[in-house]
Amino acid sequence: MSFKENAADVLGNVAYKITNQKYIMAIKKAFVTLMPVIITGAFAVLVANMILGTESGLAHFEMFAFLAEYKPIMTAIQYATLNFLTIGAVFLIGIELGRINGHKSLFPGILAIMSYISVVPTTIELLVNEENQLVTDVLARQFSDPKSLFLGMIIAIVSVEIYSKLANVEKLKIKMPDSVPYNVATSFSALIPSILTVTIVATFGFIFYKVTGIYLYEAIYNVVQKPLESVMQGLPGILILMFVAQFFWVIGIHGNQMIKPIREPLLLASITVNMTAFQEGKEIPNIITMPFWDVYMSIGGSGVTIGLLIAIFIVSKREEMRSIAKLSFGPGIFNINEPVIFGLPVMLNPIMAIPFVITPLITGTIGYIATATGFAGKAVVMVPWTTPPIINAWLSTAGSMGAVVTQLICIAASVFIYLPFVLMANKVTQQTGEEGENTRKVI
Repeated sequence: MSFKENAADVLGNVAYKITNQKYIMAIKKAFVTLMPVIITGAFAVLVANMILGTESGLAHFEMFAFLAEYKPIMTAIQYATLNFLTIGAVFLIGIELGRINGHKSLFPGILAIMSYISVVPTTIELLVNEENQLVTDVLARQFSDPKSLFLGMIIAIVSVEIYSKLANVEKLKIKMPDSVPYNVATSFSALIPSILTVTIVATFGFIFYKVTGIYLYEAIYNVVQKPLESVMQGLPGILILMFVAQFFWVIGIHGNQMIKPIREPLLLASITVNMTAFQEGKEIPNIITMPFWDVYMSIGGSGVTIGLLIAIFIVSKREEMRSIAKLSFGPGIFNINEPVIFGLPVMLNPIMAIPFVITPLITGTIGYIATATGFAGKAVVMVPWTTPPIINAWLSTAGSMGAVVTQLICIAASVFIYLPFVLMANKVTQQTGEEGENTRKVI
């Protein structure tokens, strides 16, 4: 076995262990389930501002002014979805991790929420009539929206793990007679472990506050989430993440699945923050979001392979490449590019691996500069990743033509990057054919 094969084998084993780690699996599955919630909230934001809004929507015009009366409907939908993202994530991660640990019921999800609520402050100080007043027994929005996402993820994992350990202790199980229905018996069996779990988590949160003077939320946000968000909002951070994804793709491993547990919480959180700011008419804070990734760094799929397909149509003389490109172009319009990655192939292909890795880094840089300078609008709407190019640029930025032009520039750049490598593939085929012809003549 060659060194290259050995290296690919080792990396493949490492990738398999990472992607199948139970906490990562639980987080990935939870965010996949949450995607319709985020897109529903995005739909509400889009309708509220582009149709029902009196400043930027159709309701601005006198003949459509009546539409503004219906804006509270979309506002309610937006509040019910985006402002409760952390609660949904805690519940789903609890359920998924519970299933991995052998619990078939939904109770681990409920337990995760109870544990999470037990460590966040439910007393807030509000300015009322120019006087500060304490309001008790309320949950501030910062503890239900993406700002507390990492704390929620950590508490969900810790609480379900504690519960799973305690649930396996026979002495803690309340056993009911056989005549008692299974669901009732199961509930009683989980009673003591669940009480102990919530007590342990709540006690830890209480002691942490008494010792440090700050809540767990502040510690996790300032020490873990905020630094990660800062790194991810910088160009180097997102380029490194993309490089890692592309590297795994070229050795035959699904790169997006590898980085998903890091990418999804951070980039989905950043777009929900942008959507909320857009809905409230505030300045949009984040450049790098999940739509930014899709619009500028994954056009046609990972590696911006829409550029590869166009380059093949322009200069490729290899019939098999052109056939694969024709078959791949339809799915590629919807950003599905497995046919070209595995059919060409791109993975384990030294010629195509280079542009496959560097192209999204260059287009991402173009998109970042265009957005940072104000030429392209920041993403304020979460659109499905299968939305075709041009349409996704226009929708995600709520109608920014600068974003559309920038995406077209990125597509053109990707074509120019792939062109010399497609020509190189032509030469390799030609040389191989000539060598084969010479061998036949000698024989």
